[in-house]
Amino acid sequence: MLQELIAADKYIFLYLNSLGSDAWDNFWLFLSHKLSALPLYMFLLIVSYKELKLKNLLVVLGCVIVLITVSDQLSQLFKYGLLRLRPCHDLEIMEQVRLVKNYCGGKYSYFSAHASNTFAIAIFFGLSLRAFSRKVLALLLVWASLVSYSRIYIGVHYPLDVISGAFIGSFLGWLFLKLYLFLDCKFFK
Repeated sequence: MLQELIAADKYIFLYLNSLGSDAWDNFWLFLSHKLSALPLYMFLLIVSYKELKLKNLLVVLGCVIVLITVSDQLSQLFKYGLLRLRPCHDLEIMEQVRLVKNYCGGKYSYFSAHASNTFAIAIFFGLSLRAFSRKVLALLLVWASLVSYSRIYIGVHYPLDVISGAFIGSFLGWLFLKLYLFLDCKFFK
C-alpha cells in the first residue's frame, strides 16, 4: 500500500512538474523565494497593528516567531527522520525532473517547510484578524496554495510533501492561534 502511494505520488509529481514552461518559470521561482512574501507580511503587520494594541501586537509577533520556528524545525525533524529524497535527488526519476532553479536544495523532502510555514501563517492570521477575516483568510489560503504548488513546479517537492506540509502548518497555525488567545485573555487584557 505504501509503495503504491509513493509510486502514485511520483507519477503525479512528474505530470505536474512537466506542465511548466519557460514563460512561467520566473513567476514560480519568485513565489517560491522567501522574500517574495515581504509585502504580504507588511500588510499583515499593518492590519494587526490597527486591530490590536501595541502590547498585543508584540504577543502576536512572538507567537508567530515561535510558530514559524516550530513549523520549520518540525519539517527538518521529519526530513531527517524519514529520509525521503527530493525528486531532484531521486535516482529513479531525477532525469525526468524539470528542475527550474540551478540547484536542488537539501537532500530530503518530506514534508515541505514552505507549505507548512505559509499555511501556518495563513491560518493564524486569517482566523485572528476579525476585521477582514473572510477576505484575508481567502487571500492567505490562495497565497499559501500558490507558494506550495511552486515547490512542485520548480522540481523540489512531491505533492504529498506539499499536502502534508499544508495540513501540518494549518494545524500549527490553529494551535498557535489558540495559544495567542489564551495568553491574550490571561495576561494582556
